[in-house]
Amino acid sequence: MRDKITPLQVDSPQADIDDLAQQPTMANDSTITSFRIDVPQADLDDLQERLARTRWAEELPAGESAPAGPVPPGWEYGVPVGYVKQLVERWRTSYDWRAWEAKLNAYPQFTTEIDGQHIHFLHVLSPEPDATPLILTHGWPTTVVEWLDVIGPLTDPAAHGGDPADAFHLVIPSVPGFGFSGPTREPGWNRYRVARAWAELMRRLGYDRYGAVGNDGGSLISPEVGRVDPGHVCGVHVTQVFSFPSGDPAELAGLTEEERGKLAFAEWFTQNRGAYDKLQSTEPQNLAHALADSPAGLLGWHAQLLGASLDPEYVLTNVMIYWLTNTAASAARFYYEDAAAAPVQQKSNGRGTSVPEPTTVPLGLANFAWDFQSIRAFADRDHTNILSWNVFDRGGHFAAHDAPDLLVGDIRQFFAKVR
Repeated sequence: MRDKITPLQVDSPQADIDDLAQQPTMANDSTITSFRIDVPQADLDDLQERLARTRWAEELPAGESAPAGPVPPGWEYGVPVGYVKQLVERWRTSYDWRAWEAKLNAYPQFTTEIDGQHIHFLHVLSPEPDATPLILTHGWPTTVVEWLDVIGPLTDPAAHGGDPADAFHLVIPSVPGFGFSGPTREPGWNRYRVARAWAELMRRLGYDRYGAVGNDGGSLISPEVGRVDPGHVCGVHVTQVFSFPSGDPAELAGLTEEERGKLAFAEWFTQNRGAYDKLQSTEPQNLAHALADSPAGLLGWHAQLLGASLDPEYVLTNVMIYWLTNTAASAARFYYEDAAAAPVQQKSNGRGTSVPEPTTVPLGLANFAWDFQSIRAFADRDHTNILSWNVFDRGGHFAAHDAPDLLVGDIRQFFAKVR
């Protein structure tokens, strides 16, 4: 780590969130500027009016169709009207954005420009001077809110019953096109370009050695941070290793019965619950018009992954940030850009096509019970230096929120091996 670990060249706060959404692409400026969320009341009033005028979708009566696979009753056609109505009522009558705004503003926030893109990030320093720097990356349909429950235990373990030696300085950016980073203004913002931006952000903050942590889309981006900046990344920790069959029959022949079950579920999910992925990877703008105009529609689209098992306040706050920043379209474009991207380092697979070179930076996985189940045989093919592989009997896709104790413990034990 360099001597200076606080943000450099901090200028005056940025006041108006509307300016963020309208900001044009500019030549790179390495200035780091203090940022504070301050949503105009007119935007909140407009939201209230739209929620009050919601026209509800129609649906079949409950029980008209048998659930397709492991789907909660009433969700077989997708997010039910009753769930959306319940959350819209809470959003309209009791949800307090200003309280969440204050909660977010309790953490130091900054913006900077990297590769022509506005980047927003939280930068929370540990009281322990020798803490290990980490960059934490969220996915879709979440925001930096995904990580709020782990900030305290990771930055100040002594205050949360842990060992001060396990402390981390945290950099928590909004992915380009998501939330307070604002919409992307040009094509090409895929996992590889984001990874390069993260490496530049950590360099700009003065961190010579750091780790990368990710969930969902962050589990795609974080290994690429290790790939593009191996001289500075000490390790990568993810909650999913998205490694799939290559097409070689020998791979499938060698799977255990348990691994075959994991693969079958992944195939079922892709076919039956992967509509968001297919649409956002092919024609994301088709849906963007509705999501930009209807907060209830935005909630319904995002709830397919956030689901009924999560705290309504958590669901609404993540959706609220997309609404206020009008980033539903640009966040969806990440899927399109990523599907079209070629791996930055490729090798021949011996069958006439190219595949990514394996990563070499130390990798750790925390796999949670109600989440995508990673398959070790495929992961070892794509990552040559897996040091930690732990499977837990609880927790879901957003483990930083619904199983923060398990995730924090796994992050601590992994980086103790590589720091």
